[in-house]
Amino acid sequence: MSSLSRELVFLILQFLEEEKFKDSVHRLEKESGFYFNMKFFEEKVQAGEWDEVEKYLSGFTKVDDNRYSMKIFFEIRKQKYLEALDRQDKAKAVEILVGDLKVFSTFNEELYKEITQLLTLSNFRENEQLSKYGDTKTARSVMLIELKKLIEANPFFRDKLAFPTLKSSRLRTLINQSLNWQHQLCKNPRPNPDIKTLFTDHTCTPTSGPLAPTPVNLPGASIAKPPAYTSLGVGPFPPTAAAATNTGALAGWMANASASSSVQAAVVTASYIPIPQNQVSVLKHPRTPPSVPGMVDYQNTDHEQLMKRLRPASSVEEVTYPTPRKQSWSLEDLPRTVALTMHQGSMVTSMDFHPSHHTLLLVGSANGEISLWELRMQEKLVSKSFKVWEMSACSMPFQALMVNDTAISVSRVTWSPDGSFVGVAFSKHLIHLYAYGGSNDLIQRLEIDAHAGGVNDLAFAHPNKQPCIITCGDDKIIKVWDSVTGKKLFNFEGHDAPIYSICPHHKENIQFIFSTAVDGKIKAWLYDNLGSRVDYDAPGHWCTTMLYSADGSRLFSCGTSKDGESYLVEWNESEGAIKRTYGGFRKKSAGVVSFDTTQNHFLAAGEDSQIKFWDMDSINLLTSTDAEGGLPSLPRVRFNKEGNLLAVTTADNGFKILANAVGLRALRAVETSSFDPLRSPIASAAIKGSGSSSAVANVGPASCKVERSSPGRPSSVLNGVDPLGRSVEKPRVLDDATDKTKPWQLAEIVDPGQCRLVTLPDSTDSSSKAVRLLYTNNANGILALGSNGVQKLWKWLRNEQNPTGKATANVVPHHWQPNSGLMTNDVIGVNLEEAVPCIAVSKNDSYVLSATGGKVSLFNLMTFRVMTTFMSPPPASTFLAFHPQDNNIIAIGMEDSTIHIYNVRVAEVKSKLKGHQKRITGLAFSTSLNILVSSGADAHLCVWSIDTWEKRKSVEIQIPAGKAPTGETRVQFHSDQIRMLVVHETQLAIYDASKMERIQQWIPQDVLSAAITCAAYSCNSQSVYATFGDGNIGVFDADSMRLRCCIASSVYLSPAILKGNQAVYPLVVAAHPMEANQFAIGLSDGTVKVMEPSESEGKWGLNPPPMDNSAVNGRTTSPSTTSNHTADQLQR
Repeated sequence: MSSLSRELVFLILQFLEEEKFKDSVHRLEKESGFYFNMKFFEEKVQAGEWDEVEKYLSGFTKVDDNRYSMKIFFEIRKQKYLEALDRQDKAKAVEILVGDLKVFSTFNEELYKEITQLLTLSNFRENEQLSKYGDTKTARSVMLIELKKLIEANPFFRDKLAFPTLKSSRLRTLINQSLNWQHQLCKNPRPNPDIKTLFTDHTCTPTSGPLAPTPVNLPGASIAKPPAYTSLGVGPFPPTAAAATNTGALAGWMANASASSSVQAAVVTASYIPIPQNQVSVLKHPRTPPSVPGMVDYQNTDHEQLMKRLRPASSVEEVTYPTPRKQSWSLEDLPRTVALTMHQGSMVTSMDFHPSHHTLLLVGSANGEISLWELRMQEKLVSKSFKVWEMSACSMPFQALMVNDTAISVSRVTWSPDGSFVGVAFSKHLIHLYAYGGSNDLIQRLEIDAHAGGVNDLAFAHPNKQPCIITCGDDKIIKVWDSVTGKKLFNFEGHDAPIYSICPHHKENIQFIFSTAVDGKIKAWLYDNLGSRVDYDAPGHWCTTMLYSADGSRLFSCGTSKDGESYLVEWNESEGAIKRTYGGFRKKSAGVVSFDTTQNHFLAAGEDSQIKFWDMDSINLLTSTDAEGGLPSLPRVRFNKEGNLLAVTTADNGFKILANAVGLRALRAVETSSFDPLRSPIASAAIKGSGSSSAVANVGPASCKVERSSPGRPSSVLNGVDPLGRSVEKPRVLDDATDKTKPWQLAEIVDPGQCRLVTLPDSTDSSSKAVRLLYTNNANGILALGSNGVQKLWKWLRNEQNPTGKATANVVPHHWQPNSGLMTNDVIGVNLEEAVPCIAVSKNDSYVLSATGGKVSLFNLMTFRVMTTFMSPPPASTFLAFHPQDNNIIAIGMEDSTIHIYNVRVAEVKSKLKGHQKRITGLAFSTSLNILVSSGADAHLCVWSIDTWEKRKSVEIQIPAGKAPTGETRVQFHSDQIRMLVVHETQLAIYDASKMERIQQWIPQDVLSAAITCAAYSCNSQSVYATFGDGNIGVFDADSMRLRCCIASSVYLSPAILKGNQAVYPLVVAAHPMEANQFAIGLSDGTVKVMEPSESEGKWGLNPPPMDNSAVNGRTTSPSTTSNHTADQLQR
């Protein structure tokens, strides 16, 4: 439905309300799904009209759409059930239990059993959890409060809770304007015309004498004009959002069960490419047919919630993608017959068919050559060997490579969506853009030195109808280029590893890009400067390619793990989760599997020297073919746009063309004239950019092996500088370059004006210290646990001052306090002076675990309510950590030196680990090494296998002479999951966890001589933030552990506090999960502060100059340790 049609619905709603057609108003609200009338909903709930309540809700969401919807329906049905029990109507209660509540048993069987047991009670209030249940009216009111919160937090209701601000009788006004215009067009306009009907256009009958046109108004005597339609909601409906009608796909990826219920629209910021005003960060989600998916809901990760699946609708007025070509299918539709075998002369690394001339194949090779084949004629029309068009315009590192005769191969070839351009990405630095006009030639257009290192993928896109080229590379950056001028428009940074592939896509007028890196991370980007909107893990956690089906409605990915396991999956875009995993891969692969989609129905992948096919709707292998032999172990595959031809690479440096019956006829047809794109115009709206359906980001089958050209191979890097000048870690390389231009000196910050600082409101509490501090994983909030067992949450909202909605020192956050009260630990009978508070937050920011000497409490971070408590002392819990791959598994360090592996789902301790002599003070998981590392007050580190929970190793940290091995020892893994930061009051140390050997050590000295109170890696693991007992804060280079910046307490404490009798100093530090130069500190007076460097500086001091690797901080480091350490840098 177009935006104007949608607005027309609102005008009709206003008209029906004004005319008092109450039933029709609510029916249209439900059937359109555009506006949820909260007042009407409340009335029906208060009246107990449960069938009407569910019927109305069904127009906006279904029970299994997401966890918010499930909770809404559960609360309603539970209330209906309790009311039946309260009336002693057991028969009705059983009917509700079996008919309405049974659906929830599959999600929580224990809860369903507990609800069932209420039938056995004479009064359900005998149940402890229902003991406070009042009368029916009160219970409904209490439930309504909860329902409203759930509805506000539920993304299905996003921007459907407020009615647009309209002038009274707006529809009548528009009709009057139309009649006036019709009257103006009358050949013989009469004064005061009598309008009899709206069914036909108005015309005046001719009369004698001069006439002057007069305004026309609809007769209004019979229908009064009531006040404006304000009773249905408050606040204007954002007009920008009204123009964006279809949402869906990316929304779920940007949404994974966050508890935030605030909904704020933010127009995408201006940039080189003008963004339409209707492209906003928060959009609605109407119903659209499967063949025409909704627009992407660009929301920030502070609204990480599950989104509504696409459901069919009766009509759509704006169609972006073509409808599926076939309604029925058979195996004969698959191109499996070998029609042609062609020899390229060098290993084929990438292929792409022309978007409309379906027998024109573009081929890229390992020797840098690109070729254009006309398959009908079995002729190579064009062959272009690699050469640099203008060496002087290239970067010096690239020129140095070429002096050494570095081999250059093609990483990717692709056609532009209209077939008029060819893009080529090379294994080193460059991309080439050619124009193709239908003749047997490719015309040079642009040569761009695009990336430091390899260019791993290239695609075309048209954000705001501006033709662009998108590239990604070893330098961990995605870049957007103007395809006409070659000007760089955007730099997208945020990946911690070389980027393997990109998948640009669009839903109506909303454009976005998916990207995957060699560490398995998936991110999504809008064409703005606000950072990635998605951070997910791909199956296999290594090289992955993403593809949409031809109609853009379904998203797939195919990738391979480092162990050679291949994964082909379909994603549920509405939830950002895997919908189905396809089977049929038989053996471990030595490289990355290539795949493609066709006809909106089939998938194909090259594996085990075969081409394997799947029906998109079935996880089982449909069929396979060896293409009469001669295929490599991992053949590359590429369909033409019709799906009747399939190009596959061969082991002898060539390719084969497989065809179905239609494809065979096309190949045998005689073409009398050369292809001319001007004779075959393509509706760009009906074509998906070839970049968004790439078969693979062709870095070579061995590209994820440890090869020199591979984005996954650690290059020889020393102190963050590549000898070849390639930017391995862009910020570090730039820093180092800057450092060499001036003498290095320690940055000392002593004045508040030298940095940015914000004090979190309501944080100061003289009776409670801020002893534990966490950022939420989506970076929009900070959670603090006080020594009194009370947790506080602060959130940054998205607004003009803070368009990203992320934690920042530029804006004061909101102290989040739901009506349910504070999150308070069980502290009954606990000596708070001796208690050891501990806290952890789940990866999706939905749950918080914490304890302060008493039971461990599991809180819902949205409602602040306790979901359950467990592990009653003694012994008390002293440290908590969620399993990185299963939120139901928790590692709990205990006061008695044991570690309990606890399964929340079954409320059971699965394993009990013994290895320390004193209480546990730290726990950290490494998914790369598959281990859990624990630290204790005994100054020992223990390594445990995650698979068996057996102890692998135990080492004692080396305490400096004269210091006691007491106090807390904390551990935190580097982003490479190999190195590990070990923090003790006497030292900061870096360990190689694979060997449990110490790499670096720093001992308090000079300006920072006090005891260390806490330390943490920055989010990119390039810095270490450390706090000290005298109030100072140190920022260290994480590789060398050399001090880079010292921040005095005078920066964040007032003169009055500094002169006071009570010493105030930081007890805990936490690093922002996305902004490397931001951290927060929790002070001994309960205050929490967020700090960032000044905008002019942008970072905490300069990198120290390189030192002799054999002597760091006066301590020797083995050459082997140094080598391992530097080689890991690329893996970040």
